[in-house]
Amino acid sequence: MPQVTGLGHIGLFVHDPAAMVAFYADFLGMEVTDRGEDDRIVFLSARPTEEHHELVLIRDPSRRSDVQQVSFRVATLEDLRGFYREIVERQYPVDMVVSHGNAFGCYFRDPEGNAVEVYWPTGIAWPQPHADPIDLSRPAAELLATLERRSEHRSSSG
Repeated sequence: MPQVTGLGHIGLFVHDPAAMVAFYADFLGMEVTDRGEDDRIVFLSARPTEEHHELVLIRDPSRRSDVQQVSFRVATLEDLRGFYREIVERQYPVDMVVSHGNAFGCYFRDPEGNAVEVYWPTGIAWPQPHADPIDLSRPAAELLATLERRSEHRSSSG
């Protein structure tokens, strides 16, 4: 049975991204590692060389709660694929399964409806936000080959 290796990052819904970035970056000393257009999403890390983001701030004035998601890292792609099989078997609702370039992630709901992600870091630097749908039921070699092709295409076009 696969298991998580630790908490990777947490997402928070925010009303005022500028004030929140000032708090987490300027006051607490985290580094902004990426951001979306108009700061609709901002990624921060206290250890950017080790973890692209440990905190994600997402502007959503109509939020139902402050927690956007809780994300857990896994050690291998096979662990992620094992979790995916278990998630489907247990019929936990799956929101999306994507490649962020720098990670493959499966987003799903826990028994009380909270958003949870299990993810495997690919080791490839990739600007965020980015998400390409993937199918974790496909063979690992196929998933990695697709990632490599997209990485090469991104490098040659950018």
